[in-house]
Amino acid sequence: MPISSYRPRLRDLRPLVPAAVAAPTLAPALVRTTPASDFAGRAGYDPAHLPDFAVALPSTAGVRSDVRAVPGRDDGRLDYAHFSLVLSASRRLALFTAANLDGAQSVSVPRGGDPWALDGRLPADAQVGEELYAGNDFDRGHLVRREDPNWGADAATANRDTFHFTNCAPQLSAYNQQTWLGLEDLVLGNTRRQRERASVFTGPVFRADDPVYRGIAIPLAYWKVIAFVHDDGTPSATAYMIDHDVDLGRVELIFGPYKTYQRSVAAVERATGLDFGALALRDGFSNEEAATGARIERVIRVAADVLV
Repeated sequence: MPISSYRPRLRDLRPLVPAAVAAPTLAPALVRTTPASDFAGRAGYDPAHLPDFAVALPSTAGVRSDVRAVPGRDDGRLDYAHFSLVLSASRRLALFTAANLDGAQSVSVPRGGDPWALDGRLPADAQVGEELYAGNDFDRGHLVRREDPNWGADAATANRDTFHFTNCAPQLSAYNQQTWLGLEDLVLGNTRRQRERASVFTGPVFRADDPVYRGIAIPLAYWKVIAFVHDDGTPSATAYMIDHDVDLGRVELIFGPYKTYQRSVAAVERATGLDFGALALRDGFSNEEAATGARIERVIRVAADVLV
C-alpha cells in the first residue's frame, strides 16, 4: 500500500518547527470541568489487586522535575475509580496511567453522552484540553481504556472518570487500535485461575523531535506494561510499544502505518525514564536482555505473535 494511503485527515499538521515560531495555539474551547470535590473518596490504583503479587506504581524519580504537582500529593498522583495517573508538567499529558482490571466483575456500561472534562484538581492550563482536538480529526484517545476499570459497584463512576482529558492523548487515524487494544484481552485469557485480574500501565513516549500541532508536541509512540498472574499461577509481566515512521521532510507530515512490538519492561524504562522496580524480573524479555546484552523485540501482527 503506498505511503500516501496513511496520510492523516489533518490538513494543517506540519513538520516540527522551533517553539519560537510554532503556529499560535487556538483559544481554549468551553468544556466541562469536574469539581475537585467530586473526586472525594476515589481510591485509585490498588497495588495489591493481584493475588499474592504486589505491583507498585512505577517510580518517577528519574523524571521528578517533570511531574505535575497536585495539591495534597507529593507524588503527583491523581486517583480515579480503579485507576490513577501522573501528569507531565512540560507536555500536559500523562506520564503514565495505572489501572486495575477485573474481568470476573466486569460491568457493561453503555457508551453515549459521555462528555470529556477537565479535572478540577488542576488548573485548566495544566491539561491539554479541547483546544487541541476541536475542528480536526484527531481522536481523543483513552489511555486507560474505557472498559478496563468498569467493574464492581462503581463501574459507572469509573466509566465517567475515564472521560477526563488527563486520561486522553491525541491519536491519529492510522492508529492500530485493534492490535493494540486487544493485547489486554489476550492477557486476561491467560489469567482464568486468578479471576481474570490484571494491572495495566500505559503512556506515551515523549521525544524531543515530536511534531508540534497547535503548540502541542504530539507523541508518536505509546507503551503498555501488563502485570498479571499467569494461568499456571506464576506472577508475570509483559510489555509492548507501538510506533510508526514519520517523514518530516515532506511539505505535510506523512505518517506510515503503526507497528506494534512486544518489548521488554526494561525497554519501556529506557524510553520513559520510569522505573518499574522488580516488575522487570517477571518479564522474560527483560531477563533475556540482561543475560545476553541484546535488546529483544517481537513484531506483533496477530494475537498468536504474543508471548505470555
